[in-house]
Amino acid sequence: MRAVLQRVREASVTVGGTLHARTGQGFLVLLAVAPDDGEHEIRWMIRKILGLRVFQDAAGRMNRSIGDIGGELLVVSQFTLYADTSRGNRPGFSGSASYSKAEEVFSSFISALRSTTALRVETGRFGEEMQVALVNDGPVTLILDTPEKSPGKTADRCNPKQEDET
Repeated sequence: MRAVLQRVREASVTVGGTLHARTGQGFLVLLAVAPDDGEHEIRWMIRKILGLRVFQDAAGRMNRSIGDIGGELLVVSQFTLYADTSRGNRPGFSGSASYSKAEEVFSSFISALRSTTALRVETGRFGEEMQVALVNDGPVTLILDTPEKSPGKTADRCNPKQEDET
Protein backbone atom coordinates (compact mmCIF):
# COMPACT_ATOMS: atom_id res chain seq x y z
CA MET A 1 0.00 0.00 0.00
CA ARG A 2 1.27 3.43 -0.87
CA ALA A 3 0.00 6.83 0.22
CA VAL A 4 0.89 10.39 -0.56
CA LEU A 5 0.03 12.33 2.55
CA GLN A 6 -0.38 16.08 2.26
CA ARG A 7 -0.85 18.33 5.26
CA VAL A 8 -3.60 20.70 4.19
CA ARG A 9 -5.48 23.73 5.40
CA GLU A 10 -8.41 22.50 3.31
CA ALA A 11 -9.13 19.99 0.56
CA SER A 12 -12.05 19.02 -1.64
CA VAL A 13 -13.13 16.56 -4.31
CA THR A 14 -15.46 17.40 -7.18
CA VAL A 15 -17.08 14.68 -9.28
CA GLY A 16 -18.94 15.53 -12.47
CA GLY A 17 -18.85 19.23 -11.68
CA THR A 18 -20.48 18.72 -8.26
CA LEU A 19 -18.71 19.10 -4.92
CA HIS A 20 -18.52 15.61 -3.43
CA ALA A 21 -16.46 16.14 -0.25
CA ARG A 22 -14.66 18.94 1.55
CA THR A 23 -12.44 19.02 4.64
CA GLY A 24 -10.64 21.61 6.70
CA GLN A 25 -7.23 21.37 8.34
CA GLY A 26 -5.76 17.89 8.33
CA PHE A 27 -4.60 15.42 5.69
CA LEU A 28 -5.35 14.75 2.06
CA VAL A 29 -4.45 11.09 1.59
CA LEU A 30 -3.96 9.77 -1.94
CA LEU A 31 -4.07 5.98 -1.46
CA ALA A 32 -2.96 3.19 -3.81
CA VAL A 33 -3.49 -0.53 -3.30
CA ALA A 34 -1.02 -3.20 -4.43
CA PRO A 35 -2.20 -6.67 -5.52
CA ASP A 36 -1.30 -8.42 -2.25
CA ASP A 37 -2.44 -5.72 0.21
CA GLY A 38 -4.80 -6.71 2.97
CA GLU A 39 -5.61 -6.28 6.66
CA HIS A 40 -2.00 -5.98 7.84
CA GLU A 41 -1.24 -3.18 5.39
CA ILE A 42 -4.47 -1.40 6.27
CA ARG A 43 -3.69 -1.46 9.99
CA TRP A 44 -0.07 -0.37 9.44
CA MET A 45 -1.07 2.54 7.19
CA ILE A 46 -3.79 3.76 9.55
CA ARG A 47 -1.43 3.63 12.53
CA LYS A 48 1.19 5.56 10.60
CA ILE A 49 -1.18 8.23 9.28
CA LEU A 50 -2.80 8.83 12.66
CA GLY A 51 0.51 8.76 14.52
CA LEU A 52 2.67 11.00 12.36
CA ARG A 53 3.64 14.16 14.20
CA VAL A 54 3.72 16.74 11.42
CA PHE A 55 1.52 19.49 12.82
CA GLN A 56 3.09 22.40 14.65
CA ASP A 57 3.09 22.73 18.41
CA ALA A 58 3.17 26.04 20.32
CA ALA A 59 6.91 26.33 19.66
CA GLY A 60 6.41 25.96 15.90
CA ARG A 61 7.92 22.45 15.75
CA MET A 62 6.28 19.55 13.92
CA ASN A 63 5.36 17.68 17.06
CA ARG A 64 1.59 17.09 16.97
CA SER A 65 -0.47 14.37 15.29
CA ILE A 66 -3.70 14.87 13.38
CA GLY A 67 -5.59 13.64 16.45
CA ASP A 68 -3.80 16.20 18.63
CA ILE A 69 -5.17 19.02 16.48
CA GLY A 70 -8.61 17.50 15.87
CA GLY A 71 -7.93 17.49 12.12
CA GLU A 72 -9.91 15.99 9.27
CA LEU A 73 -9.01 13.46 6.57
CA LEU A 74 -9.92 13.34 2.90
CA VAL A 75 -8.94 9.96 1.40
CA VAL A 76 -8.87 9.56 -2.38
CA SER A 77 -8.14 6.34 -4.28
CA GLN A 78 -5.13 6.89 -6.58
CA PHE A 79 -4.00 3.78 -8.50
CA THR A 80 -1.50 5.81 -10.53
CA LEU A 81 0.82 5.97 -7.50
CA TYR A 82 2.05 2.53 -8.58
CA ALA A 83 2.88 3.69 -12.11
CA ASP A 84 6.01 2.19 -13.64
CA THR A 85 7.71 4.90 -15.69
CA SER A 86 11.08 3.18 -15.99
CA ARG A 87 10.68 2.36 -19.70
CA GLY A 88 9.18 4.38 -22.50
CA ASN A 89 6.77 7.25 -22.10
CA ARG A 90 3.55 5.42 -21.32
CA PRO A 91 3.25 4.40 -17.67
CA GLY A 92 2.47 0.80 -16.80
CA PHE A 93 0.14 -0.02 -13.92
CA SER A 94 0.83 -3.71 -13.26
CA GLY A 95 1.96 -2.78 -9.73
CA SER A 96 -1.58 -1.70 -8.86
CA ALA A 97 -4.25 -4.07 -7.62
CA SER A 98 -7.09 -5.00 -9.96
CA TYR A 99 -10.14 -2.74 -9.85
CA SER A 100 -12.20 -5.16 -7.74
CA LYS A 101 -9.35 -5.91 -5.32
CA ALA A 102 -8.49 -2.22 -4.94
CA GLU A 103 -12.14 -1.31 -4.36
CA GLU A 104 -12.45 -3.99 -1.67
CA VAL A 105 -9.23 -2.96 0.14
CA PHE A 106 -9.99 0.77 -0.19
CA SER A 107 -13.45 0.22 1.29
CA SER A 108 -11.96 -1.84 4.13
CA PHE A 109 -9.37 0.88 4.73
CA ILE A 110 -12.07 3.56 5.04
CA SER A 111 -14.19 1.39 7.37
CA ALA A 112 -11.19 0.59 9.56
CA LEU A 113 -10.08 4.24 9.63
CA ARG A 114 -13.55 5.41 10.64
CA SER A 115 -13.75 2.78 13.38
CA THR A 116 -10.25 3.67 14.65
CA THR A 117 -10.67 7.43 14.97
CA ALA A 118 -13.37 9.90 15.90
CA LEU A 119 -11.89 12.37 13.42
CA ARG A 120 -13.97 13.33 10.39
CA VAL A 121 -13.13 11.10 7.41
CA GLU A 122 -14.33 12.02 3.91
CA THR A 123 -13.58 10.23 0.64
CA GLY A 124 -13.50 10.71 -3.07
CA ARG A 125 -15.65 8.43 -5.21
CA PHE A 126 -13.83 5.19 -6.04
CA GLY A 127 -13.14 4.64 -9.73
CA GLU A 128 -14.53 8.00 -10.81
CA GLU A 129 -12.84 10.86 -12.62
CA MET A 130 -12.31 13.44 -9.87
CA GLN A 131 -10.92 16.91 -9.48
CA VAL A 132 -9.00 17.28 -6.23
CA ALA A 133 -8.27 20.73 -4.83
CA LEU A 134 -6.14 21.53 -1.82
CA VAL A 135 -4.30 24.22 0.03
CA ASN A 136 -1.07 22.47 1.02
CA ASP A 137 0.08 23.61 4.45
CA GLY A 138 3.83 24.09 4.79
CA PRO A 139 4.04 22.56 2.25
CA VAL A 140 4.33 19.18 3.94
CA THR A 141 4.00 16.17 1.64
CA LEU A 142 5.11 12.65 2.61
CA ILE A 143 5.20 9.35 0.74
CA LEU A 144 4.29 6.32 2.85
CA ASP A 145 4.90 2.74 1.75
CA THR A 146 3.98 -0.27 3.85
CA PRO A 147 7.04 -2.38 4.66
CA GLU A 148 8.16 -4.98 2.15
CA LYS A 149 7.02 -8.53 2.66
CA SER A 150 9.56 -11.02 3.93
CA PRO A 151 9.02 -14.77 3.50
CA GLY A 152 7.55 -16.14 6.72
CA LYS A 153 7.16 -12.71 8.29
CA THR A 154 3.89 -11.52 6.77
CA ALA A 155 2.16 -11.19 10.15
CA ASP A 156 5.02 -9.19 11.70
CA ARG A 157 5.90 -6.77 8.95
CA CYS A 158 3.02 -4.38 9.56
CA ASN A 159 2.65 -4.69 13.32
CA PRO A 160 0.15 -2.00 14.32
CA LYS A 161 1.21 -2.30 17.96
CA GLN A 162 4.71 -1.02 17.26
CA GLU A 163 4.96 2.63 18.15
CA ASP A 164 7.49 5.18 17.02
CA GLU A 165 8.49 7.06 20.13
CA THR A 166 10.81 9.47 18.34
